[in-house]
Amino acid sequence: MDLFSFVECANRTQSLETLFDLLVSCASEEGFSEVAYGAVTFTEPLRLPGYPPPMVAMKSPPEWCRRYLERKYYAIDPAVRRTPTVSGPFLWDELGQQCQLEPGEQRVLDEAKEAGLKHGISVPLFGPSGRVSVVAFASQFDDANPQYHVSRLSALAWHFHIAFAEIARPSAIDRDRKLILSEREKDCLRWVGEGKSSWEIGIILKISENTVNFHLKNAIRKTGTTNRTQSLVKALRLGLLEVSGGGAPNAQAQVAERAA
Repeated sequence: MDLFSFVECANRTQSLETLFDLLVSCASEEGFSEVAYGAVTFTEPLRLPGYPPPMVAMKSPPEWCRRYLERKYYAIDPAVRRTPTVSGPFLWDELGQQCQLEPGEQRVLDEAKEAGLKHGISVPLFGPSGRVSVVAFASQFDDANPQYHVSRLSALAWHFHIAFAEIARPSAIDRDRKLILSEREKDCLRWVGEGKSSWEIGIILKISENTVNFHLKNAIRKTGTTNRTQSLVKALRLGLLEVSGGGAPNAQAQVAERAA
């Protein structure tokens, strides 16, 4: 299931359990079947039954889930502790290289691997008033390549997060649906959805890179997000943008010609 199919399915539900199951299903297609969602710096009132704060929803081997919650590993989990301090997705495999882990933190990572959670990815999710949430993905496969999947999983995490916020706080939707994007802003976001850089989008649309960035910044401001991926996801969720997929048939040729 691609991102746009995920958007379409997510738009049809007002159930957290159904939405989380959809996220797990999509992540599983990428080889990352173990998924957790938590509210790191605040208490989220809506959560699946049986999960104490900061956990909201979790799908992992039952024995590991029980141990993680009973021993309150979320209080010493280095992936959780690191989340508010970074601006983008990070790999669990790199935590030991980037910072000095305490014995308890290392124990959580080691036990997680023993339980079958390998090559994890955490996606920090930032909201208003300093709210920080996180979606974490882990694979059960020794040869999983988290770096290859990080962009797609990050986009899925952000869309899940935005859809969840709408379920938890539906009154915010009425305000958001009044947003209007210009046609140029929509064009730029569509090409963001195709994985294009500002330089490539400029070539395709025959405008300057600075103009592309101008339109994308406007879209980010209007949607109340912090980057172009989040803005794309929110625009899709709110029905402000339709993406057919595939892009212009000669887009790659245009980019290649300019780069030659």
